[in-house]
Amino acid sequence: MEVVTSTSSISSSMSIKRFLKEKGFDEQSIDKMLTKCKQLEKAQTDVASQNWDYLSDTVGIQHRKLPYIVSRCPKILTLPLHERLVPMFECLSSLGRNPREVTSAITKFPPILAHSLEEKLCPLLAFFQALGVPESHLGKILLFNPRLISYGIETKLAVIVSFLASLGLDKDNGVIGQVLVKHPFLMGYSVEKRLRPTTEFLKSCVGLSDDGVVSVFVNFPQVVCRDVGKILRPNYEYLKECGFGDAQIASMVAGYPPVLIKSVGNSLRPRIRFLVDVMGRGLDEVVGYPQFFQHGLKKKVEARYKVLVKKSNVECCSLRDMLDCNTKKFHEKFGV
Repeated sequence: MEVVTSTSSISSSMSIKRFLKEKGFDEQSIDKMLTKCKQLEKAQTDVASQNWDYLSDTVGIQHRKLPYIVSRCPKILTLPLHERLVPMFECLSSLGRNPREVTSAITKFPPILAHSLEEKLCPLLAFFQALGVPESHLGKILLFNPRLISYGIETKLAVIVSFLASLGLDKDNGVIGQVLVKHPFLMGYSVEKRLRPTTEFLKSCVGLSDDGVVSVFVNFPQVVCRDVGKILRPNYEYLKECGFGDAQIASMVAGYPPVLIKSVGNSLRPRIRFLVDVMGRGLDEVVGYPQFFQHGLKKKVEARYKVLVKKSNVECCSLRDMLDCNTKKFHEKFGV
């Protein structure tokens, strides 16, 4: 009996290797896949072929991308098609607004197809709904960040929710759900290695109040996901070098938190130079209107400044008046 089993196993292994070679994989790639997924060695070629065709014909994966997806998650070729792949794909399709969203999510994170519908996906969706995520937005969260399905609900996701609640974000009124819809990648970060350090930086260094920190999480959650040492602190130090005082920086961050994550070389420096050297304005104007850093320098700031210079209205026009309106209202306001 052992000899028969061994012979059968060797035969299956040789068959799946032939199948993979026919699909364009070289020996090194095949060996890596067999090491990553032990089940692949015993996979039936008819199952693998059926799943491959399903990924191409029904899921809509481009032929040139299929080898990449299968190499990322060889287990896909071993799963029962109608019991596992089809139900998972159909459930994901019901969450997406169009088929391309689902195909894109699978391409970004192929293992999403290998997870259990009943044991992983359904509990995950229920978890998000309990946080106040509307059913219509469940797909946006998962398909935008499909890696969420690989995280443990109790060991990771619930820990992050508890941390957010400790800051003052209410679990019961849907605020945390709104944050997740706005920035699904928030749930992928470590509380101790990323979210707590950024929170402490905003409080102790920048000088934001507790309510100010909550406002950053609610309105610009991407800011708290950035590294303190690599992004937030260098931006803070640059603003100080420009001549902004501590209270002014705190005011700017409270008004427009992304000032801490904008590129110094490509965004902050050229805008401040234009403001001071070309427009002849003081730094205090940016403190009063930190959204100045939100507007495109060439297409909006420079273009509107040139219009105001021609109309001789530049001196009496504040940054807010100049930028905080659409093109039509700008033209009406300044008689263009």
